[in-house]
Amino acid sequence: MAFSDLLCHMARSPALAVTVLLTLAVLVVNGWTDAPNAIAGVVVSGALPFPAAAALAALCNCAGVLSVTAAAPVARTIYSMARFGGTPRQALCALCAAMTAIVLWAVAAWWLGIPTSESHSLIAGLTGAALAVQGGLDGVNGQEWIKVIYGLVLSLALGFALGWGICKALTIICANMDRRRTNKAFKYAQIFGAAAMSFMHGAQDGQKLLGVFLLGLALAQGQGDAPPGPVPLWLSLLCAAAMSGGTALGGRRIIDRMGRDMVALDPCRALSTDLAGALSLWAATLLGLPVSTTHTRTAALLGVGSAGGTSPDWSVARQVALAWLLTFPCCALLGWAAGRVFLGWL
Repeated sequence: MAFSDLLCHMARSPALAVTVLLTLAVLVVNGWTDAPNAIAGVVVSGALPFPAAAALAALCNCAGVLSVTAAAPVARTIYSMARFGGTPRQALCALCAAMTAIVLWAVAAWWLGIPTSESHSLIAGLTGAALAVQGGLDGVNGQEWIKVIYGLVLSLALGFALGWGICKALTIICANMDRRRTNKAFKYAQIFGAAAMSFMHGAQDGQKLLGVFLLGLALAQGQGDAPPGPVPLWLSLLCAAAMSGGTALGGRRIIDRMGRDMVALDPCRALSTDLAGALSLWAATLLGLPVSTTHTRTAALLGVGSAGGTSPDWSVARQVALAWLLTFPCCALLGWAAGRVFLGWL
């Protein structure tokens, strides 16, 4: 499908037009609220000033989205996760409701400085809206939904283990070296680590919103049950631009929470966190598992904090964990409620 075809479909279907605009809004909010996790370490340790780090994250997010255009396994998982059914108009209204719920939850989380999972809010919002239009569990594709559970376990376990292991290894290797020299080397290496984390954030989260775009286009054509088609390059560019624009807006509140409040980061710890998070996201992306970049990096951060030195502030970690636990039920409820309201207007 060409970009001109999308514009034609949007002109004929107001519901699709709203869905596209809301999806772009979610991409911007995702870059605004999730991307700061990738640059928290490099900013807090002083390796890069915030404007330069935000620009680096925006560029690498864009590259990450474009890198997965050909296969996009995570996008296909999101595409197939919810069954909207009904007429094309009803299905698109439900999809609009899901995206509305996600935007509301993301903005509230940013305002409170809470690094919630945009990925899980997307999954929960889609599920709640599908339940609203189907009226039962027929709206959920269990085979695809189980991948969310696999991804959650993998991201937390692998992120923590790699964070702990990499930090321990670097501490042992550099034990007898001049600390001033190693800190300087770590600061340069952190730029690579932040770039890798930002790249994988784009590869993971960009794919999820690509899946929403593909789903919206399929529903507009009455082909919601058809397998997803190839991802057009123009669609990847559009998603990359929206996410990069959101990243450039910044998110200092979340950087403070993740880089200062939970675990005190020196250059070694910050580098260990970024490398562990990027490797975990890379593994999940290869497996086609939709995981949360926030969960993954937070697990890596706690692993690093547990490896020695200053211990994590577990009270902050509990606050973040509570926000995670609230994400699924709150976004599912918001998606369901918005779905019922939108469907009532038809």
